[in-house]
Amino acid sequence: MPKKRPKGFRHVANPKVMNAVYLLLRASVILVMVAQFFNRNYENVFLCILTLILFLLPSLIERKLQVDLPDTLEIIILLFAYSAEILGEIQAFYIIFPYWDTILHTLNGFLCAAIGFSLVDLLNRHERFSLHLSPFFMAVTAFCFSMTIGVVWEFFEFFMDQVFLFDMQKDTVLNAISTVMLDPNHGTLAIPVQDITDVILIHGDGTQTALGLGGYLDIGLHDTMADLFVNFIGAVIFSTVGFFYVRSKGKGSFARRFIPKVVPPSRSDSEKGE
Repeated sequence: MPKKRPKGFRHVANPKVMNAVYLLLRASVILVMVAQFFNRNYENVFLCILTLILFLLPSLIERKLQVDLPDTLEIIILLFAYSAEILGEIQAFYIIFPYWDTILHTLNGFLCAAIGFSLVDLLNRHERFSLHLSPFFMAVTAFCFSMTIGVVWEFFEFFMDQVFLFDMQKDTVLNAISTVMLDPNHGTLAIPVQDITDVILIHGDGTQTALGLGGYLDIGLHDTMADLFVNFIGAVIFSTVGFFYVRSKGKGSFARRFIPKVVPPSRSDSEKGE
C-alpha cells in the first residue's frame, strides 16, 4: 500500500518503484481472482483473497509496531507472497519448476531470520525494555526464530495433508530405500532395497494398479527435510549478516535493507506528552 515515510529515514528503493510494484501485483491478483471465479475454482479464489490480505501485512505491522520497513524488505515480502500463492499454487510453478519450492523455502528462512533479528533489534533499542543482547545472541535468536517458523509451517502442511487430504508436502519418487520393517528377525536391522522401478497398489477388492512412477513413492518426508534444510541455509546467511551488522554498530548497507527502524515520535505527539 502506498505510504508516507517520516522525515529523516533513508530510502533504500525509489518510493515510485515501491508503489508501482504493489499496484501491479495487486492488479494481477485481482485479475487472476476474477478468472478463477468464472472458472468456478473457488479454492483458488480463496488463495487470491489470502494473497491480498498478506499484501496488507507490511503496512499493518508498520502502524501497529510504529516501525518503518525498508523498501527492499517490503518488496521481497510482496513478491514472496505472490510467488508462493499465485505462481506456486494457482499457476502450478511447484510442479512445472522442480526447484521453485526449494527457492521459496530458502528465501523464507532468510526473511524469517531478518524478521526475528529485527524484533530483537527493536527491543534492544526501545526505551520501554531493558533487553540488551550481544550481537552473537541476537544472531542466535534470529536463527531460532526462523527455524521455528519453518517447523510450524511444516506442521501446518502435514495437518492439511492428513485432515483434508491435500498434498502440500509434495511426494518424492525414490529408487532405493532402507527399512527395519523387512528385518526377518523383526529387529532393528535396516534392510536396503535397491533398484525400485515401480509401486503397485493393492486395493481392498483385490485389484492391483501399477503407478508407473519409475520408483518408490515417498510421501512428504524428503520434501519436509529438504524444506527445513534450505530454511536452515537462509537462516544462517542472514543471522551471519545480522551479527556483523550489529557488531559494526550499524555499518553496512546490505543488512540495513532488511532491518526496520523505530519511527521517531512526531512533534505533536511529544507536545501531548508534556
